[in-house]
This record gives sequence, C-alpha cells and structure tokens, in this order.
Amino acid sequence: MSSTTPAPGVALQDLPKSSIFTSRLPADPAFPTPVSSAAAPLSKLGPRMVREALFTYVRPTPSSNPPELLAISPSAFRALGLSLSESQTPEFQSLVSGNTDYSSPSPVYPWAQCYGGWQFGQWAGQLGDGRAISLFEATNPATGERYEVQLKGAGKTPYSRFADGKAVLRSSIREFIVSEYLHAISIPTTRALSLTLLPGDKAVRERLEPCAIVARMAQSWIRIGTFDLPRSRGDRKRIRVLADYVCDEVLRLPVEVGNRYEAMYREIVRRNARTVALWQVYGFMNGVLNTDNTSVLGLSLDFGPFAFMDTFDPEYTPNHDDHMLRYSFKNQPTIIWWNLVRLAEDVAELFSVPDPDDEEYIKNGVKESDAEELVKRAEAIIEDVGNEYKNTFLTEYKRRMAERMGFKILNESDMDNQFSPVLDLMQKHELDFHHFFRRLAETPIDTLLSRGPEILLPTDANEEAKKDIREYLQSYADRLKEEGVDDEERIKMMKLKNPKFVPKGWVLDEIIERVEKKGERKVLENVMKLVERPFDDEWEGVEDAERWCGEVPRRKRDMQCSCSS
Repeated sequence: MSSTTPAPGVALQDLPKSSIFTSRLPADPAFPTPVSSAAAPLSKLGPRMVREALFTYVRPTPSSNPPELLAISPSAFRALGLSLSESQTPEFQSLVSGNTDYSSPSPVYPWAQCYGGWQFGQWAGQLGDGRAISLFEATNPATGERYEVQLKGAGKTPYSRFADGKAVLRSSIREFIVSEYLHAISIPTTRALSLTLLPGDKAVRERLEPCAIVARMAQSWIRIGTFDLPRSRGDRKRIRVLADYVCDEVLRLPVEVGNRYEAMYREIVRRNARTVALWQVYGFMNGVLNTDNTSVLGLSLDFGPFAFMDTFDPEYTPNHDDHMLRYSFKNQPTIIWWNLVRLAEDVAELFSVPDPDDEEYIKNGVKESDAEELVKRAEAIIEDVGNEYKNTFLTEYKRRMAERMGFKILNESDMDNQFSPVLDLMQKHELDFHHFFRRLAETPIDTLLSRGPEILLPTDANEEAKKDIREYLQSYADRLKEEGVDDEERIKMMKLKNPKFVPKGWVLDEIIERVEKKGERKVLENVMKLVERPFDDEWEGVEDAERWCGEVPRRKRDMQCSCSS
C-alpha cells in the first residue's frame, strides 16, 4: 500500500455508536439512568441482587498503573470498520483498558447485563456480567454490521457476587486467541479486538496472577440465561420485552412470520445446531456449556476451559472439574439441545398461545381453563423443533465433514462408510485428530496408498494399525474415484478446509509462559499471523510456526484446566 492510499476503516471518534440495548430494555431501578450511575460510588453499585431489569449502568474501574496494549486483531478491526492506526492512539488505548472518563455521562453509557443460568444441570440463580462491561454498540460504516463492544476484566459490577471483577492474563490470552481463530475457520463466535495488560494489578486464582482486559465484540451478548432469570422469577413482562428485542434487533426476523416467538425459538435452535455441528467437525470443546454460555445467535461464547482435540477421544473433556463428563466432546450436541429446551420452557407461553398480542392475555396471562391445551401445544412444538435441531445438526455436520474429506458431492452412505470409520480409526489407534485431516489434505492419493502408514501413523505404530490404515485409505481412494475428483484440485480444496495451525493447549501455555514470565511481546504478534491465516502452508518471519503446527509433546496431550480465570 502506498503512503498516499488511506488506510481502510475510520477513526474511533467517527465510528457510529449507539446503545439500542439500553434504550429498549428495562434498566436497574436502583440506578435507572447514566447520570444516577455516574454519580454513585462504584461500591454502591454492587454486588447485589437486581430485579425487574435486564442490565445495570456501570462504568469500568480504572487501572491503578498505566496499561500496556499487548496485541490487537487486525481482522476484528476490519470487521468493526476501525482503522488499524487507531490502536496507537491514546483514546483507543484508554478505551480498551477501562480508563475512559465517564464522569460526564452521555446517553451511550457502559452497562452490565443481568442474567441467570443452569450450571452443570443445576439452577444457579442470578449470575450476570460479573466482570464484563459493554461500552457501546458500533456499526461498521461500510457493511452496516453492528457489534456490541465489551471489556472483560474491567472491574466489579452488581453481578460480581463474591468475585473481584478481574480477568487474569492467562485466560485473557486464551480467549483473545481462540475467538479470532474460530472466526478464521468459519465457526460462529464472539470476536476479540485487543488484549491489554494491567501492570501491578493481581488476582488470586490457582496462584497470584497478573490481570488483563480483553476488548471483545459480538452482534449480541444475549444468552439463554438472559431468558432463564426472569422466567425463574415469574417475570412475564420482562420475558416478553426481551423476546421482542431479540426478534427485532438481534435476529431481525421479518414482521410477518406467524407467531414471531415460535419463529424466534426456531431460529435460535437452528443457529445453535449449525454451530455445535461445526464444533464436532473441527474438534472444538467449550468445556462449560451452561445456559449462561449459550448464545441466542449461536455464537461460540465465553471461553474458559476450552480445548481443541489432540488424540481423538469422544469422551475427552477439557474441564478438570467436569467429573461426570457432562461437557465432553461427544455430549456437546446433546447438552446444547438440553439448554435449548430450557429456553423453550422460558418462552413456551408466548409461542403456544393462539394470539400473543391479545390484550387480555398480555395483562393477565394464560387462563387456567386453557392451560392444559396450551401445554400440549407447547410440547408438540418443542418435539417438532427437536427433530429440526437433529436434522439441521446432521445436515451441517455431514456437509462440512464432506468438505474436510475432499468430497464435492455428499453421498448418503458417507456417514457410515467414510466419516464414522475414519473417526473410529483415530480413536482406536489414538491418532491426532487435526494432523490426520491435514496430512490427508496435503498428500497425493497415490502416495497415501503406497506410504499411508508412514505418513499418518506414529513411528512406533503396530502392524494392526498399519493394516487398518491401508484398508481405510483404499476405501477412501475408491470413494474419491467415484466422483472423479482431480487429485491436485482435491489437495487445493482440502487444504482450505483443514487448518495446518490449531491453537492447542500446549501452544497456548507456551505463549502464556513467554508473555507472562519472560516478558516477550513479539510472540503474540507472531501467533496472530497463524491465527488469522490457519490454512496457509507457511508464515514468513515466524520461527516457531512449524513447531507450533507439529506433534503435541507427549506430556502435554489432552490437557485440562479449570473454570477459574
């Protein structure tokens, strides 16, 4: 780019900002306006129980020492419509570190969302944004896409409960990297704009750790738990207001769609079915799929003890507190549906009544004489939507697996003859999930047939493994031959669907160690090159690239971590 060509994107001050969320939804009655919140000491705002509200106006807690901007995501900047040069301005660095002055409040004032959730299958009550504070909604001037920009680790809110409102550097690096990686491999996700270190600020987790802030963004941060809380309190009014907002501003459903609440529920189900299908295709595990971590937009959300698969094991869970394997890899589709049934219970009254806009119904609710009939109708809708969830999941799963395998056309028999056998093979012989697909993608079929075990198996593989690999590869070659796929074209196509780089646990731990303990900074810039272009063969100037894409060190396979972050 020449020096005379303007950089794409706009300045922070020119980015169109709004707060439709706070203008359309009910505020915390204790601090109903930005002015009342700005005038209150932070200690007065919480933590506490908040009722009859979906958010509280609350400002970030300024850091005690000058913050250090560690990294940005150029891809997220482009999505937001923000010029990359803005990252060097004091205004931007102050914004993403929580140090903006909010003493003279404007109508667009920071807020924290109020929600509840089912955690490990048990009702947990009020949760809410305990350390995340939304700053504003920003609309990309070029695309019209609107994002809610939020700081995670920005201080206490009314929803912090017994926590400190902080996020540690370790978990912040993990979220920063995985958010952008999932986007790069086309899995719906929240995004990460920047990572900021708060020098001198410490928090106690497993140990005393340095604190950081991730500036992150999403088209919406509403989750199933946002509906769960008012329903648990019998707050019909707030459920309806929230549902209307989701229909109009989040999903942007057409006006004429029959019962809009049923349409809303079905759309949320379809989006989540497609996303969890992609998790299964790419070996991603969230680790804590509670309802407060399940997005109404079907976004991958709130990254704690997440992981990507190492050796293929369907029962693997990255969460060392998940002793019952509730959130293991194989259970993710089932758990997402369990969460979606909780959402159905939240909004069933709205989608089961003949006319949800009937004034008497809005005022008084369901008549007792109609209750039995409406329960039957709601159950029938949920059963039908359950079938739609299953079909949507399977359709997306099979389509994306076919892409990973290099098939242009999906055959009905592929699930039984190709997808399941290759996964069984990986599980039986403890093969690396991602390396297997990438090596399949970059190797000519003739070479696979002649040297398959050497390419796809570890050097100490036994004869049974070699035999199994040869048999499978012959079946795979026959399947490719059926549709006449040119091998050069297959390799090119498959490499675009099978990433060479995957941010596995051992890579993330190394980066955390180098940033936190050794004071390195360039390593973050380097890894983001791989994150933004994970399908490339090489990354110029990144010395660690091949090693990060290589074999997982034996002692660092199938790592687990806690929810503590």
